[in-house]
Amino acid sequence: MRLWRWAHVRRTSIVVTLGSLLAVAVVYVAVVLGGGVLVGSTDSPNVALSVIATALVALGLEPLRSALRSVVTERLDHGRRSPYDVLSGFTESLADPGDSSQSEPVDLPTRLARHLATGTGAAWAQVWLAMGDAYECAASWPPDIEHDRAAIDGVTRVHVRDVVLDEEKLGALRVGEPENQPFGPIEERLLADLAAQAGMVLHRARLRAELARRATDLAVRADELQVSRRRLVDAHDAERRRLERDVHDGAQQHLVALVVNLRLAQTLAGKAPDRSRAVLAEQVPAVDAALATLADLSRGLYPRSLVEQGVGPALRTVLGGIALPVHVDDHGIGRLPAEVEAALYFCSVEAVQNAVKHSGASSISVDLSAEDGVVRLVVRDDGSGFRQAAESLGHGLGNMRDRIDAVHGQFALHSHQGHGATVVATVPIPLEVAS
Repeated sequence: MRLWRWAHVRRTSIVVTLGSLLAVAVVYVAVVLGGGVLVGSTDSPNVALSVIATALVALGLEPLRSALRSVVTERLDHGRRSPYDVLSGFTESLADPGDSSQSEPVDLPTRLARHLATGTGAAWAQVWLAMGDAYECAASWPPDIEHDRAAIDGVTRVHVRDVVLDEEKLGALRVGEPENQPFGPIEERLLADLAAQAGMVLHRARLRAELARRATDLAVRADELQVSRRRLVDAHDAERRRLERDVHDGAQQHLVALVVNLRLAQTLAGKAPDRSRAVLAEQVPAVDAALATLADLSRGLYPRSLVEQGVGPALRTVLGGIALPVHVDDHGIGRLPAEVEAALYFCSVEAVQNAVKHSGASSISVDLSAEDGVVRLVVRDDGSGFRQAAESLGHGLGNMRDRIDAVHGQFALHSHQGHGATVVATVPIPLEVAS
C-alpha cells in the first residue's frame, strides 16, 4: 500500500510537470513566435505577444494541472483517487449537490459510498442509516454489491465508523478491506474524515426515508379507511333495506289490519252494537302486537337501555337472555359519548353472538375498563378457537372492525386452536368527556 501511494505521487508529479512544461512551450511557440511571424517581428520577441502568452499560461495552468491529475487517476491508477482528491470531491458534492431543476433528488449516500470505496481502495463500501432501533443500508458501492456474496465474503477485515451529528448517532460507514491491499494510516484517517463530514448527508437521507415511509403508511391507511367506509355504507344500506322490509312485513301489516277492523266496528256501531263492541275488544291484542313489533324494531336500531343507562347495563340486559352464561363487568366506567357507547355495544353483541354460534364455548366474559383517556373492551370465550370458523366469521369481524374504526379505535382478534378467542377493542375518549 505504501509503495502504491509513493508510485501514485511520483506518477502524478511527473505527468503534471511534463504536461505543464509542454503546455507552456506550446503557448510560447504559438503566440510569441507564431504571432511574431504574422506581425513581421522575428528579430526579437514582441513585448505585447509575450504578455499575452504569459496571461494565457497563468489562466490555463491550474485547470490543465487538475485535468492531468484526473488522467493519472483514471488511466494509470484505474480510477483510484488520492485521499486529498476524495475529500475535495466529497466536499464539492455537498456544496453543489446538483441542478435543482432536476426532477430526481441527488443521491448523496451513493456519492458518499463511491468516494469512500475509490479513496480507500476498499473492495466495497456501504452507508447505513439508524432508523429507530434498527439499521438500514442506504447505499452501496459497487451498487450491486449486496447481491455479490463472493465480493462481500472475500475481504480480510470490515472497518466501521459511526456517523454522529450533534451527539446523535445517525448511522455508520462500512468498508471491506481487500486481501491484497491492507489499510494503512492514510486510509484509516480518510475513513474517519469522511465519517466526520457525513453527518448532514445521513441526516437528510434519514429525513427522506422517514418521509417516504410515512407517506406509504398514510397511503395504506387511507386505502384501509376507504374500504372500511365503503363497507360501513354498504352495511347501512343493507340495514335500511332490512328495516324497510321488517316495517312492511311486520308493523305495517298490524296497523293496516287495525285500521280495517276499526272501520268495520264504526260501520257496525249503528246496525249491530253488540258485534261492534266485540270487534273493538278484539283490537286490544292487535294493538299490543303492533307495539311489540315496533319495540323489537327499535331495539334492533338503538336499545332504550343503552340510551338511558349506558353500555354496561345495556349489555347485561340484552345478553341476559342468551343460553350460555355471559359475565359482564364494566368497572364503573360511567357514561361515554353516544357514538362510542354504540360502537362498544354492537361490537360486544356481535362478538358474543359469534362465540355462541361458532366456538362451542361454555362461558363468555365481557370486560369494559377505562384508563388514561382510553376505554378498552375485551370479549373472551373458552371455545374451540377462531380458525375453525374463520370463513363464517368474516362478515361479523368486518362489521366489528368498521364500527371501531368509525370512532378512531383499534380492533384486534387473538385466537389459538382449542383455547378460545379474545376480541380486543380500544377507543380513545374525547378530552371533554375524559376530564
